[in-house]
Amino acid sequence: MAKKRVRKSLTFNIVGALILLLLMFGSCVSIIGYYKFTQSLTNEYTDAAFRTANTAATLVNADNIEKYLAESGDSEDYKTTLSYLNILCDKQGVSLVYVIAVDTTDYLTFRSVFNCVSKDSGYTPWPVGLVRNTTNEEYQKIYKQIYEDGLEKATIVRAGTSNSNIPHITSLIPLKSKTDGTVKAILCIQRPMEHLANGRRSYMYLIGAFTVFMIVVTSVAYAAFTRRNFIKPIRKITKEAERFAHENSLPNENVENGAGRIWEISTLASSIGSMERDTVKYIDAITNATAEKEKMSAELGVAAMIQKGDLPSVFPPFPDRNEFDIYASMTPAKEVGGDFYDFFFVDDDHLALVMADVSGKGVPASLFMMVSKILIKERALMGGTPSEVLSFVNKRICESNNADMFVTVWLGLLDVRTGKIIAANAGHENPVICKSDGEVEIIKNKHGVPVGAMETAKFTDFELTLGRGDKLFLYTDGVPEATNSNEEMFNMDRTKDVIKNTQNEGPKEVVESVWKNICDFVGDAPQFDDVTMLCIKYLGSDAKTMTVPATVESLDGVIEFIDAFFDEAGASMKTKMQMETAAEEIFVNIAHYAYPSGQGDATVVLSKTGDSVAITFIDSGNQYDPLGRDDPDTTLSAEQRNIGGLGIFMAKKLSDDIKYEYKDGKNVLTMFKKI
Repeated sequence: MAKKRVRKSLTFNIVGALILLLLMFGSCVSIIGYYKFTQSLTNEYTDAAFRTANTAATLVNADNIEKYLAESGDSEDYKTTLSYLNILCDKQGVSLVYVIAVDTTDYLTFRSVFNCVSKDSGYTPWPVGLVRNTTNEEYQKIYKQIYEDGLEKATIVRAGTSNSNIPHITSLIPLKSKTDGTVKAILCIQRPMEHLANGRRSYMYLIGAFTVFMIVVTSVAYAAFTRRNFIKPIRKITKEAERFAHENSLPNENVENGAGRIWEISTLASSIGSMERDTVKYIDAITNATAEKEKMSAELGVAAMIQKGDLPSVFPPFPDRNEFDIYASMTPAKEVGGDFYDFFFVDDDHLALVMADVSGKGVPASLFMMVSKILIKERALMGGTPSEVLSFVNKRICESNNADMFVTVWLGLLDVRTGKIIAANAGHENPVICKSDGEVEIIKNKHGVPVGAMETAKFTDFELTLGRGDKLFLYTDGVPEATNSNEEMFNMDRTKDVIKNTQNEGPKEVVESVWKNICDFVGDAPQFDDVTMLCIKYLGSDAKTMTVPATVESLDGVIEFIDAFFDEAGASMKTKMQMETAAEEIFVNIAHYAYPSGQGDATVVLSKTGDSVAITFIDSGNQYDPLGRDDPDTTLSAEQRNIGGLGIFMAKKLSDDIKYEYKDGKNVLTMFKKI
């Protein structure tokens, strides 16, 4: 208890604040000095390294680089140059002097031409022609700039120690041909920076010691002064306040007596006395009002947290999917709102996009929003077109819509392979498309009535297609109807202008730019409506498609098509052979049994997501689920087993996963394999 009271005492806190202030001052001085010291010494090391590099460059004939590599350094010219570079390395006090010829196809590897190592560096010289991987992306970028962009010099600083190496700086300059001026190699100088680390450490020790000394001296002096002039009078006021907090009655002696000579403290004592007299009269009313307000605020805070947590807020939401980029935001006008957005995959190839606006605001709208969002998502995951989903949700809401609320909804299903969107609009705002060429267009279509407004409402599907680089912008009426203090609306013309001005930006930048422009336009005027936006940019799919006659004669072409795709994807020979076998079994089954007439086509779709490749077979033949039958009993002999089923059994075993669906009158079977 004693320690706890000390920590809460005014003396402790004042002195503690002073100590904290001195610590902050010492920290700021340390940080500023640390970086200034480092910057100054780093610049000095950089200049010295470049001077050494320029000297070394005069010793190397860039036109002989390929000759040196071809002869593996056996020529007298090479040996003479190497000896000069070794002398330079020792005399100039550098760790490494080396020349490399970079592979300019991807800048991921290079070959060693010269490699000189100082005696005390601890490094081992590389042999001529040794192929090494580029250290990291920083080096790769610099190599490319030197070879392609004409960069004349570059510096890489490692001021902190890593991998037990002392701090060092590496300077890089190009070695150019004397005949045509092209870059033939890169000369690098690595110079140790141990003096930087040692000097910086001494500086930090000095600052630390001085800070501790100032803390001790100042704290003692300030504690004595504050105790006499502040602590004792304030303790008296504190005891009276504690007494009043427990008794809620006036004191026997006025708290102003003995309050000290400090004007502010005596005024505080007088104010405490007045407060006690007023508080006795109103304490009950204030307590009740405060309790009720805190309860309402807490409930609204929990509701806002639940609503925010139910909206997708992690971006990118699907890191393994590279067919699109998406971003969304919702800013409610009150603690909770009625707008909502959503996006989710209904299957591997179709992404559902939802933008909705509930009638009304506040808590009722947020409750209706949660119900609507859940119904839309759960029904969409069951399959069907957007109009079918909205029809189902509309009927369910109308069954118990005693509050006569409704919600406008724009629902679309994006085929991430093709960019095609099937959508339905239940009284919502028209979306905006920004084409890859910069053209911005409002997509107008037939609207249905809002969901929940009429039980017999009908909804209609419509189609639109996104090309590579096109962006789709969905929003609620809070965007165009945002109003400033002059009663002017933001309107759709301004919205389109902002989208057009961000045509080269991603979805996140588009959404944030629209919101910034709305805020600038509205100014200090209050926000009357929720503002919700979603933007998706279609990047296109890398899927490849081949359609052939469903005959055995087409098999060779299909296998070649699959082979080429797996080679491009970097699959191992074992993986490729396994999937060739599985694909052959599936395609032969289609050729033999899909079309009784023998006339029909089969489509093969190949796609890659992350480290997984999918092979999809599509035919319009008789509906047949090959996964529906039992696997053959391989423990029996061939004579004892039932005929058929072995091919699909092999496909199951050779692939990581396999699935079948009958969709739009077509058999669709997909095999998945990690490569």
